[in-house]
Amino acid sequence: MQGAEPAPDAEPTPGVERADRPADALPVVAPQLRALRRRASLTLEAAARAAGLSPAHLSRLETGQRQPSLPMLLALARIYGTTVSELLGETVADRDAVVRAADMEPTAAGGWTYWQAGAFGRGMQALRVHVPYGSQGDIVRVHPGEEWLYVLEGRLRLRLGDTTHRLVPGDSAHFDSLTPHRIAAQDRGGVELLFVHTLLQSPKATLCLGPTPGEMP
Repeated sequence: MQGAEPAPDAEPTPGVERADRPADALPVVAPQLRALRRRASLTLEAAARAAGLSPAHLSRLETGQRQPSLPMLLALARIYGTTVSELLGETVADRDAVVRAADMEPTAAGGWTYWQAGAFGRGMQALRVHVPYGSQGDIVRVHPGEEWLYVLEGRLRLRLGDTTHRLVPGDSAHFDSLTPHRIAAQDRGGVELLFVHTLLQSPKATLCLGPTPGEMP
């Protein structure tokens, strides 16, 4: 997805964009910005649009003619699915490839229970999830990314767009999470899932639309 990248544009009008002019404090930012954008398979134009910048301004950041502000770093880190530390070229400690069952602490949110089943800071987040019967089944979710789930125990009711799917243990689903979707347990005992999703590489937050009358009773 790498298109031709424009050369940096001319110097701005005096007094404009002076706050992020070149400095010796962050010399590694320019090559890191370009490398991480390419790793995320984003063109200059697409990344700039997502960050609310002009392509020319992002090009200046990537060539070291300007230094990004903290809000810019935060936005770009979110879009590239990384951290500000990595954008700054800081060494990241090695992450264990194995997550032990004893280290999986449960976290409850919205009636669901989650266990972290993968390393933090990766491009994908892996979870084991317990979905109780009747919890969040009327919430429609729409957000950037992809999701994959696998049913371990119980039966799952999955609504994708206008279609309802019923999954049993051993079934899985893989879908674009911009497709409106709802997840609910079919049985009163709830359902256990393995769940993997990509980190949001978009300034948009997760969108929950709430219940739609008459659907997924």
